Amino acid sequence: MGRMGYTDLDMDLLRSFVTVVDAGGFTAAGARLGRTQAAMSIRIKRLEDLLERRVFDRTSRTPTLTRDGELLLSYARQILKLNDETVQRFAEPDNEGELRLGVAEYFVPQHLPTLLSRFTQTYPRVHIQVKVGLNDNLFQLVERGELDLVIARRDKPQQGGRLLRRERLRWVTAQDSRIDPEASLPICTLPPPCIFRSRGFSALEAMGRPWRVVYTSESVIGVIAAARAGLGVAILPESALAPGLTTLSTEEGYPELGDIEIALFGEKKERRRLTSTLVRFIEESLQPLHHSQLDA
Repeated sequence: MGRMGYTDLDMDLLRSFVTVVDAGGFTAAGARLGRTQAAMSIRIKRLEDLLERRVFDRTSRTPTLTRDGELLLSYARQILKLNDETVQRFAEPDNEGELRLGVAEYFVPQHLPTLLSRFTQTYPRVHIQVKVGLNDNLFQLVERGELDLVIARRDKPQQGGRLLRRERLRWVTAQDSRIDPEASLPICTLPPPCIFRSRGFSALEAMGRPWRVVYTSESVIGVIAAARAGLGVAILPESALAPGLTTLSTEEGYPELGDIEIALFGEKKERRRLTSTLVRFIEESLQPLHHSQLDA
């Protein structure tokens, strides 16, 4: 207990707890924070001792959040957010300038504009320009020095970048669409080269299902519009799923397409103070609302 009966929460313990949830387990969280799995377990135990509550249920092989853990997660996010915004606000004199952010077209979470708006309100001396485009074009702009940061797909770890998220590729179509399982599969797609297209075609070939391209668009928005209009099925990452679309499962005869990696490219040490807050806001937008199961 602290003075006058208060218990002071340790920010480091809260950050460790939230990182375990967001990373999906103790080992992955330790890797993010530069600590061992054992060190992360000790921190969680200290937090539980401090609160006199269990935040993870360890009775099963894979620990899950308890009811108290779910409640703590909500509070911990708010506390850390306020802490980080406080620290960054006092650093605001150093946060000025222009940031040119490129975002892959298939990855524009609906709440990202809101978060960017909040960022610019908090840091009015930082001017953000956002360019939405396709992967290859964005990388070219970074190489030419026309963009500072890019959120895009990482096909190989050798590409560098900082991993933000892994997400599944999904088969999608209009909610009221009726696809004939006996006919060749109508597909709406980007033109080649496109990893979504190539993975989908390879998976269909492997299972012997015929297909035909019925609509090709140079933009993901065009592919989404075609699928939503019922022209056929499309292959999209989960973050590109839009209202009016429904996913198609393996039980319905659609093959697994695997994951893709979304990474942040272009971070430079000399601009780290300017970019760190924006990066945190971006990462915030990617945090899953809920992780029910975690690996130990």
